[in-house]
Amino acid sequence: MPEPFTVLFVCIGNVCRSPLAERLLRERLREQLGELGDAVVVESAGTRAMAGRPMDAMAAEELGRLGLTNEDFRARQLTERTANDAGLVLTATKELRSRVLEDAPGALRRAFTITEFAALVDGVSAGSPRELVADAAQRRSLAQVEDYDVPDPIGAGPEVHRQVADLIDASVTPVAVAIATSVRNAQDGARTA
Repeated sequence: MPEPFTVLFVCIGNVCRSPLAERLLRERLREQLGELGDAVVVESAGTRAMAGRPMDAMAAEELGRLGLTNEDFRARQLTERTANDAGLVLTATKELRSRVLEDAPGALRRAFTITEFAALVDGVSAGSPRELVADAAQRRSLAQVEDYDVPDPIGAGPEVHRQVADLIDASVTPVAVAIATSVRNAQDGARTA
């Protein structure tokens, strides 16, 4: 069995945006892939992580509203190795993407903002997750994105947290569909090879 494909979400503290995205994508992939779910690992980290801390209470509340739990979550610091090992790095903002690439320049063709990658893969089918990412990298200049950044809700009220959670949810949905399709396509290709 091939090594799992890793998706890494990155924000600053790893207590709001990236863990929310991590949990949402992991659940969506589980729903769509069933027993093939082990083909994708979903993680998150922060550029200035509050390492060891649980999710922010308001972010956790939004995750609960979306039907998921923050149980067992602990923030972790982004490392060069974590970024380099990921098959796909999805950052909350363009600035964070630049920050990741300062430490891990080798991730250039695998690093996107969450909203950018969602726009690039919406409705796209690829033969594997790696092919999906390579295709998105080739078409990066064609992305039609109103705003590349998911705002940081830390210190803001419940309404901002809800808007951010809904934006992440809307972005994760096409990403989950595209990755799940590419995993199934890779599985079908392996069977016929």
